Amino acid sequence: MSDEIKKIDLESEDLVDDRLQQLKALMPEVFSEGGIDFDKLRLLLGDEVDEGDERYAFTWPGKADAIRQSQMTSTATLRPVVEKSRGRDGKDGSFDSDNVYIEGDNLEALKLLQRAYHGKVKLIYIDPPYNTGHDFVYKDKFGDTIENYKEQTGQTNQSNPETSGRFHSDWCSMMYPRLKLARELLSNDGVLTLSIGENEIGNALTICDELFGERNRIALFSRAMKSGGAKGTFYTPSVDYILFLARDVEAVKPFRAPFTEEQIKTFYKNTETKGPHAGELYGEERLFKASLDPRPNQRYYIQCPDSTFVIPPGPTLPQHLIEGETVLPTSQDKVWKWIYPRYKRELDAGRIVFKQTTSSGLVDQNGKQSTWNVYNKLYLNEQKEKGGVVPSNLLTQFENRQSSRELRALRIPFDYAKPVGLIRYLIQIIGVRSNEIVLDFFSGSSSTAHAALLQNVEDGIDRRFIMVQLPEVCESSSEAGRQGYSNLCEIGEERIRRAGDMIVEEVTEYNRQLKLGEEPKKLPDIGFRVFKLDESGIAEPKNGQLLVDRKKDGRSDLDIIFEVMLKWGYELTYPIEKTKFAGYRCYSVAAGDLICCMEPGLTVDALEAIAAEQPRRVFIMDSVFGNDDSLKLDALAIFKHVEEQTQQKIELRTV
Repeated sequence: MSDEIKKIDLESEDLVDDRLQQLKALMPEVFSEGGIDFDKLRLLLGDEVDEGDERYAFTWPGKADAIRQSQMTSTATLRPVVEKSRGRDGKDGSFDSDNVYIEGDNLEALKLLQRAYHGKVKLIYIDPPYNTGHDFVYKDKFGDTIENYKEQTGQTNQSNPETSGRFHSDWCSMMYPRLKLARELLSNDGVLTLSIGENEIGNALTICDELFGERNRIALFSRAMKSGGAKGTFYTPSVDYILFLARDVEAVKPFRAPFTEEQIKTFYKNTETKGPHAGELYGEERLFKASLDPRPNQRYYIQCPDSTFVIPPGPTLPQHLIEGETVLPTSQDKVWKWIYPRYKRELDAGRIVFKQTTSSGLVDQNGKQSTWNVYNKLYLNEQKEKGGVVPSNLLTQFENRQSSRELRALRIPFDYAKPVGLIRYLIQIIGVRSNEIVLDFFSGSSSTAHAALLQNVEDGIDRRFIMVQLPEVCESSSEAGRQGYSNLCEIGEERIRRAGDMIVEEVTEYNRQLKLGEEPKKLPDIGFRVFKLDESGIAEPKNGQLLVDRKKDGRSDLDIIFEVMLKWGYELTYPIEKTKFAGYRCYSVAAGDLICCMEPGLTVDALEAIAAEQPRRVFIMDSVFGNDDSLKLDALAIFKHVEEQTQQKIELRTV
């Protein structure tokens, strides 16, 4: 511990500095007093640098500012709005929930979340403005953050017409810094999914390839938005797209979709009659698939029940007529899906089926069409244990009209929301598990929160969500305005409440009708903590003036505590409790990991009692010390003594 109490850093995480520290740890020799020696860096990288005049580059007017926007730190904060919040049990005005709703500009919010949530988010789903030439509210101004946000709040008619030369540039400048910051929040096995329309699909792909790396682009799914109708000059637009991006594609588990009743009915239509799987449903899959590329060790003879031999089509045959005899395939040869040892294990286990047919794609030992097909059994229970089936990149079951029905059922006035079923499907195929976080920073009517709650009910686990939405004003003439909603955040928050109420009713009714031996459904955390973006609650001294109490007028203890938590890297849902040490009232955060002293009256006895609990961090407002320098010295001495005794560091900060 130093000989003076340090001030807490009121800025958000500096991602540029973090990158420099990582590079310094990896290649310290490229750093000198003047900064980075780029010539030496090039040498260490093998000098494989493209110096050509015609190198490929993706750029647009304003890209440099967009990059700087992502690098700027923020001195803003997120203020708790307890009266709008809801507890995990559905009680309004309670702050007991692991879910978060943020009212504010998502660029600032993403910066503020960096310290607490860096590398912790499993799934990000966003449905950003598609830039159709109409209203486009996200107008960033470089070097102007909170003031810009306040200016935008209430401006829903910032025109961005297609005739503007910056039509696509504005969209790229808006998305680039947000996607860059979002990537930093993803866990190592995390996935970002982005719904996107035709107008910006090209730019979205290029931006994401630049920020995530082409190798981390997992897929581009097509989704049927609607069926029928006749709109458009040359064609009827009926699809949009979902882009899947990995933080590290090597760490992402293969996607698996849940089985549908139709899939089970169509494929798993056989029942095993013997062996360890007796009574189980199974389907039959061909051992030869024409789409497979030639691979060594996968072209060999298989002997059929009538002693003839079969092999996938192709002119190259094994030298000897022996089962398992392999031959190296040429480009004209097809192969089995397994090598022979795997086939033999499946055969010995009774999982291979031979069927006679007149339409076999296989050939016999003479190169003529065989009368046999070979299949392997896939047991439904085993496939379910693997997590389901490999999903298709064409989604036809989540049309927009489903969302319209969902919103009508909740009596929520909103247009163009994505269907809840679509987002639930993303949660399922990506494999978001208990306590993992789903983030949506263009949350709109909170479809993503609704989807997470419904999925939690279905499988009985608690995923967490973070919603971020700019409080765009609802025009008084709109349906939302007529229903009393002043901004879009009020709509999103109310949807979560109504969805939670509906879940409580359904779970209660389900459990009421339980039969003997059936498991009751668990009620998930249906609450959410509301936070509002605002400027820092801690005043900065001006003109050399010393401020004893730096807490701004109108700010509560909780406002300051959450600001400290954000800047120190504590999650917004950690518990905060009032407590006492030697009669002194203070706050305990995260079960005593952080102690916050906000009130006058701090004593040496209280400091010793706090130190005895060995918190990792202690925050003390300057106003608590007042002009008593001796109490500051006592605090330093007390915590230093405990550190020496326990060898456990106690970080002490003030403002």
